[in-house]
Amino acid sequence: MSYCVKPDVSIAKKLIIKNHMATSIILAGIKNCDSVRSAQRWLEENSIEYIFLDLRSDLFVRHILGRWMEKVDWTTLINKRSTTWRGLDDEDRTGLDEARAMSLMMKHPTLIRRPVLQMENVIEVGFSAERYTELLKAPLKNP
Repeated sequence: MSYCVKPDVSIAKKLIIKNHMATSIILAGIKNCDSVRSAQRWLEENSIEYIFLDLRSDLFVRHILGRWMEKVDWTTLINKRSTTWRGLDDEDRTGLDEARAMSLMMKHPTLIRRPVLQMENVIEVGFSAERYTELLKAPLKNP
């Protein structure tokens, strides 16, 4: 049984932008990424419902990148080990600051380190079963 809720794009966009997802869990990533699959498997094994946002196809994810960057340092969000990073021109990779990093991640969403778990006021980057247990086994606030 799958616990992933595939959102209607227009509804999900409105909910995310209007901040009504305070008690929902969003997992953003790329479907074929091993870390993302591990996170999905963990969520499903623990019967935790979540909304999956594909960084490649759900363009509205880019609208919440700024919110993520308010909570998490941009150096944590940008994946310098990715194939996309290695494919960038030297000019793009040198002298990187927050504004340029955001611009690059918006242009190349595969530069965002995966997965990104968003819940309540927490943004968790990367997957660790121990950290997910710590974050998600505590009772979530009811609306």
